[in-house]
Amino acid sequence: MPVNLPAPVAASLHAIAGVRIGVAEAGVRKANRKDLTVFLLDEGTCVAGVFTQNRFCAAPVQICREHLAGNLAGGLAIRAMVINTGNANAGTGVDGLARARQTCEALAWQLDLKPAQILPFSTGVIMEPLPVERISAGLPAAIGDAAPAHWGRAAEGIMTTDTVPKAFSTQVQIGTATVSITGISKGAGMIRPNMATMLGFLATDACIAPALLQPLATELAEQSFNRITIDGDTSTNDSFIVMATQRAAHDPITSWDSADGQALKAALLSVAQQLAQAIVRDGEGATKFITVRVEGGKTSEECRQVAYAIAHSPLVKTAFFASDPNLGRILAAVGYAGIDDLDQTGIDLYLDDVPVALQGGRNPDYREEDGQRVMQQSEITVRVLLGRGNAADTVWTCDLSHDYVTINADYRS
Repeated sequence: MPVNLPAPVAASLHAIAGVRIGVAEAGVRKANRKDLTVFLLDEGTCVAGVFTQNRFCAAPVQICREHLAGNLAGGLAIRAMVINTGNANAGTGVDGLARARQTCEALAWQLDLKPAQILPFSTGVIMEPLPVERISAGLPAAIGDAAPAHWGRAAEGIMTTDTVPKAFSTQVQIGTATVSITGISKGAGMIRPNMATMLGFLATDACIAPALLQPLATELAEQSFNRITIDGDTSTNDSFIVMATQRAAHDPITSWDSADGQALKAALLSVAQQLAQAIVRDGEGATKFITVRVEGGKTSEECRQVAYAIAHSPLVKTAFFASDPNLGRILAAVGYAGIDDLDQTGIDLYLDDVPVALQGGRNPDYREEDGQRVMQQSEITVRVLLGRGNAADTVWTCDLSHDYVTINADYRS
């Protein structure tokens, strides 16, 4: 069961003017499941993306980068996206690239567009040929299903080992206009930042100067999807897409320094962080949602370095699963995080509001039952003070349970 993550209510997800979404059952891997989703974008929509840093990236990631680069260089605008689950089309070589292009060609033909106006996405099993014939055959049904209110269906349609759809929505006042923001994400395992198997799609009807959108997508990803980890594995297929349809009735945002720009960016970041945290809450086998906050570093980079050492430690994560306050494991992770000049006598460790270690040693007033009380909670904050500067950063992770092993051992069955 996910950690404090209810299924979204479809009626609470705001439609985005200029975006229609359709979902179909194409039988990509299994019959009778939603596995094919299309996004249809009105003319004038601006699109930007951030993708996995795994050098063994999947064919659709390569095609997306190519098509977006062409768009940024003044080429054809992106007008549609196609997403399949069940098959990642990764580790498939030249044949995989050809099949990803065929998918773009098939959707472009259906919509009277050019293939370069399509972005393809795949998620699922690696190193198996993409059944492009099934995808192509399912496209008419997906297109026929397209409607502005289908965000909830889309959240279901992109799931793999997820146990619950992930979708969030908000509205913000920009000038005299009410701007809507809605997003969906998927992912439950093989999640580690530098874009993790994670897909995220975030749309707004806000009017944003096109030159601002790609830096915005990078910044949003850096503060949300690039701050989560479940198992330390970086996927081949991670993609995060931001769409601005330019349909809201307000003056265009030309700088993020303005009051309206700051308000819009804050609202977009709020939804992006909810989508990212939902992936951790639904981590494969997760029973705890853990916030790792590292403060007092010289740089935010070294704070993240320490946070990830803690968040990736199997010993730390299994202790959380067992609700065992074996907290020396956290201090050990801080020590091997790679800060060569770290002074252990400056380190404080808190578990929620409980001071566990002060100045590098056990707090004389710390009681095991206080640590046990916190460890039994479903949501826990680990706070580490390095005592060497003013920088800080945060990472979100989960525990490591028996079910994680079972799910991944049976992934292809």
